[in-house]
Amino acid sequence: MTEGNCDTLLMQMDILLTHGYFLQGDPHEQGIMKPYPPLGLLYISSYLKSKGFQVAVFDTTFSTREALEGFIEQQHPSIVGIYCNLVTRHSVLDLISLCKRYGCEVVLGGPEPANYAEEYLARGTDAVVLGEGELTLEELLTRRAESGRKELGEIAGIVFRDGNGSIVRTPPRPHIKDLDAQPFPDRDAIDIRRYMKVWREHHGLGAVSLITSRGCPYTCSWCSHSVFGYSHRARSPQNVADEVELILAQYQPDMLWYGDDVFTINRRWFFAYAQELKRRGLKIPFETISREDRLDEDIIQTLADMGCFRLWIGSESGSQRILDAMQRRTSAERVRHIVHLLQEYGIEAGLFIMLGYEGESIHDIEVTVDHLKQVNPDVFLTTVAYPIKGTPYFDEVADRIIPLKPWEAGSDRDLTVAGRHSRRFYSFATRWMLGEVLYHKERFAPARDYVQMTKAAINAKIGRVGMLLTQLQKESCG
Repeated sequence: MTEGNCDTLLMQMDILLTHGYFLQGDPHEQGIMKPYPPLGLLYISSYLKSKGFQVAVFDTTFSTREALEGFIEQQHPSIVGIYCNLVTRHSVLDLISLCKRYGCEVVLGGPEPANYAEEYLARGTDAVVLGEGELTLEELLTRRAESGRKELGEIAGIVFRDGNGSIVRTPPRPHIKDLDAQPFPDRDAIDIRRYMKVWREHHGLGAVSLITSRGCPYTCSWCSHSVFGYSHRARSPQNVADEVELILAQYQPDMLWYGDDVFTINRRWFFAYAQELKRRGLKIPFETISREDRLDEDIIQTLADMGCFRLWIGSESGSQRILDAMQRRTSAERVRHIVHLLQEYGIEAGLFIMLGYEGESIHDIEVTVDHLKQVNPDVFLTTVAYPIKGTPYFDEVADRIIPLKPWEAGSDRDLTVAGRHSRRFYSFATRWMLGEVLYHKERFAPARDYVQMTKAAINAKIGRVGMLLTQLQKESCG
C-alpha cells in the first residue's frame, strides 16, 4: 500500500505494517537511486495473511510522513508493526510518537530495536520482537485478541514492560526450520513496479530482489547478527526457482538482486539451483554477494552461465593482519585471484572496503591501496568502521565509544572510538585511496578502457595524490 491508494474505504485490519525509510529524506540514496522493497515486512504480511489475519502494508519508501499519518488517522489500526534498522532510528522514533497520538499499540522489529529494546520501550513502544517476526507476531495477535496484553510474558522472543513497569525479556524463539513452508513475500501489497521504474530510469534495468536463505554463520566481528543469529537456513532450489518463475511472469523485471549474505555459501545447493533454473529455461541477469572462500572457477563459470553480471565481495582490507583481527576468515591474496577469475568470465567484480578498524595503521591503509591496484576491481565502495551494539567489535571498544550525537538524533554510525584517527583523517584517506587507484587504473589501463574514463574524474584525481598523502600523514588522532 502506497501513497497513491491511501484514500481507500475504512478497512478492518488486525495490524498495519510499515517502516521508517523515506527516500525523499535520504540525499545519499537520492544520488544512487537503488531502493529495495522491505522484503522482511512482505514476508510477515504474506505469512499473517495465510493465517487468516487482516494485514495492511504502508510502504514509506516513495511516500511521506504526512501520507502515513493521514492513513493512520483514517484507518485507526489498533496495532502498528514497524521495521527499524540503524539508519531509520530517528524517523521510527517519530513514527512511534505519531502512532501513540492516535491510540495505536506499537510493535517494533528488525536489527536495531533488538539491540536497544529498553530505549525504544522508554519512548513509547509496547513490545519489541527479537529475531524473525512471523511466528511471534502470529502468537502476539492471537493472544491479544483473546486476552489483551495479559499473557505477553508467555510469548517467546519479545521484550515488553509488565504492569509494574518492569522490563520483561522472554526466552528466545527458535528459528523457522522449514523456509519452504513460508509463503513468498507479499509483493502485491506494495508498488513493486515503481521500484523497477526508478531502477530503469537511473540504471537502465528494472530490478526485483529476493533471498534464497536466511542468516550467515561467519564471525566477522563488526557484523550484526541480531535477527538471524549465526544460523544459515536455505530454501530448496525448487522453491526458489518457483519464486523466480513467478517474479518473471508477474513483474517482467530486467534483472534480479539476490540479497543473501553469501549467495554461494553451499556449493551443493548452488549447483542444484543452477541446474533447476536451466531445467526450467529460466535465465535473467542478476547481481549478488559472496565471499572469496566460497568461490572457485567452477562456481564462477556457473554464475556466468546463469546470468550473473556483477558479484560483490567483502574484501574489507588488503592487510591480512586486519582481516584476521576482524575474524573475517578470508584471504586478501585469494581475493585478488578470485576477482581476476570473475573478470575473465565476464562478471564485474565489486569490492567492499572498510577503513578504521581497531588497530589499523597508515601502513595497513597503504597495503589496502596496493591491494586495490593489484585487484583492479570494476567498482569498490568504502566505509569507515563503526561499532554496532551487540557485535564483538562493539564489546571490544565499549569503554572508548564516544557518541557524536544524542541517541535519539543519531545511530550507531555516529559512534566513534577514542584514540582512533579523526573523521577528517578518514575523509582524506578515502580521497587518497580513490585517487591512487584511479590514477593507477588510468596509467596502466588498455587504450579502450582509457577512452571510457571520464575526463572530469581523471582531472579530479591526477596530481593530488602526493598532496593528499602528505595531509594524511599530518592529521592528528581524534
